[in-house]
Amino acid sequence: MDISKKLGSIFLVSTLILLGACGGSTEPQNDGGLSDANSEEGVSLNEVVFGAHTDLTGPIAIWGVGILNGARMRFDEANDAGGVHGRLIRYIAEDTQYQIPRAIQAGNKLINRDKIFAMLMAVGTPTNNAVMPAQFRAGVPNLFPVTGARSMIDPFNKLMFSQMGVYYEEMRAGVKYFVEEKGYTTPCVIYQDTEYGQEILDGVEDQVAAMGIEIAETSAHKPTDSEFTAAIIRLRNAGCDLVMMGTVHRDTILVLEAARKAGWDNVAWVGNEAAYGRVIAEQESGSGEGYYAFVPFAVMYSDDELTPEARAWYDAYVEEHGEEPGLPAMVGYRGADLTIQALERAGKDLTRESFVAAMESISEYTDLFGYTLTYGPNDHKGVDSSLLSQVQNGRWVTLAESLSY
Repeated sequence: MDISKKLGSIFLVSTLILLGACGGSTEPQNDGGLSDANSEEGVSLNEVVFGAHTDLTGPIAIWGVGILNGARMRFDEANDAGGVHGRLIRYIAEDTQYQIPRAIQAGNKLINRDKIFAMLMAVGTPTNNAVMPAQFRAGVPNLFPVTGARSMIDPFNKLMFSQMGVYYEEMRAGVKYFVEEKGYTTPCVIYQDTEYGQEILDGVEDQVAAMGIEIAETSAHKPTDSEFTAAIIRLRNAGCDLVMMGTVHRDTILVLEAARKAGWDNVAWVGNEAAYGRVIAEQESGSGEGYYAFVPFAVMYSDDELTPEARAWYDAYVEEHGEEPGLPAMVGYRGADLTIQALERAGKDLTRESFVAAMESISEYTDLFGYTLTYGPNDHKGVDSSLLSQVQNGRWVTLAESLSY
């Protein structure tokens, strides 16, 4: 399916989800604390309320829609079984279209009007960074934000928990692997001119410095840019043989398509979990062929050998949503399941403090897909290494696991 058709499909699904939803840059500060939390907000005898500012109709809607679909599948399962300790779970999603002003507005609504218990799987690096200061002042936890930014784990904050990889670490691991293991010599970077893109650039810069080499060229662009011919010419003229990418789905496809049309094929294109999706692998032009991504876990296919539980989930997702689940849906389902696990452990007398303690007690959690996360009182990161995946014959293939720098 080409990108225009895919994005059109996403917009339609997003609109339907919005109808069913309950809702329509500064650096984060480590000023949140459990002592400031109103433990009763978002909790009643019959209900616990979570919220998310997300992207359902903007440039990274593939992530927002998939996350919401996966999460609601898990919450529906729990609610159909009577909830957790007698409380049903309500999940309010606010569409920000990946815009900071809209994210701030949505965050204020969720915190002050909806009185959410916690923010859950909010999407985007700049949007999370913009909302978190006020969120933490209100004592509202930030659970499993959908970004691999370092600011989601550093500085340590009792109110933050992650389940994603870290972009910075994935890029450092990528440079190390392709230079040392594969013999590439001339790294370059193409990235969004955003906080997310800066994370990518920082990772590459620090790794090449540690290895005593240099970045040959860089190219920055806006998330909404659609023309990359000049960028491809610039990188090609610099002799790049390894291009580290700070892109997401749409601009990844456009960059790879521009390279294909230019006939530039003797280069390794390497991204991360933000640009790891079926839509990239399944481009009819074949522009995604050979593209690499460092990710926390691998997407599933219908002909994979799956456990009975994973197979049942996969089939249920296809039946409900009319398409195969991608990484965002898997992330959404796992984040919802982790939330339910913590709610169960926190007990009937639910407070934010008891919930955080419950999350910290989750050790060696293995998700439905076979991946393990570990948390503790001083470790809210969850994931510690990446796997390397590549597009081969229109699908993602795992090449190596447990990679780091």
